[in-house]
Amino acid sequence: MTRDEFSDLVKKLNRRLYIYAYRILKDQEGAEDAVQEVFLKLWKMNTNLGEYNSIDALAATMVKNQCIDHLRRNKHMEGEGSDSLAFHQAAEPSPLDQMERNETMYILDGIIQDLPENYRELIRLRDIDGFSYDEISEKTGMNVNTLRVNLSRARKIVKNKFIKYNNERGGNKETAGEIL
Repeated sequence: MTRDEFSDLVKKLNRRLYIYAYRILKDQEGAEDAVQEVFLKLWKMNTNLGEYNSIDALAATMVKNQCIDHLRRNKHMEGEGSDSLAFHQAAEPSPLDQMERNETMYILDGIIQDLPENYRELIRLRDIDGFSYDEISEKTGMNVNTLRVNLSRARKIVKNKFIKYNNERGGNKETAGEIL
């Protein structure tokens, strides 16, 4: 990758990676440092970048890991005896994040309720209640392999309906913006 290609990559990813880092760290300087570290690592990996299917995904994963490392370092610096309230407050989701998470859960709950009974029960037992495949097999009398296939199908239906909902919602926002 040439210097110009790398420069284009930085321009393309910088803002998105910064926002991602900021959501994790809730700290402007820390987010900027994390993104800069990742770009330095990517530059050092320059000759190997062609091996990856998606440099965007690689960069996002690297930012996430860099942020986690940053949070761990800060946690250890505070020590056990000190007041670590600031660290715990930074880890709490913002009211906007909480609202979005609640809305997502509400939508997913509605999608799950619309599933056929057997799929709905499998999703509830495995993903909500946390039962193992063997426990679900005992409860339902279903073969574990059949259970896995049906659970996969149920999850795919939920995923596709959620994606469709998000696409429709996004389209409605643009239409509403055009009308106003």
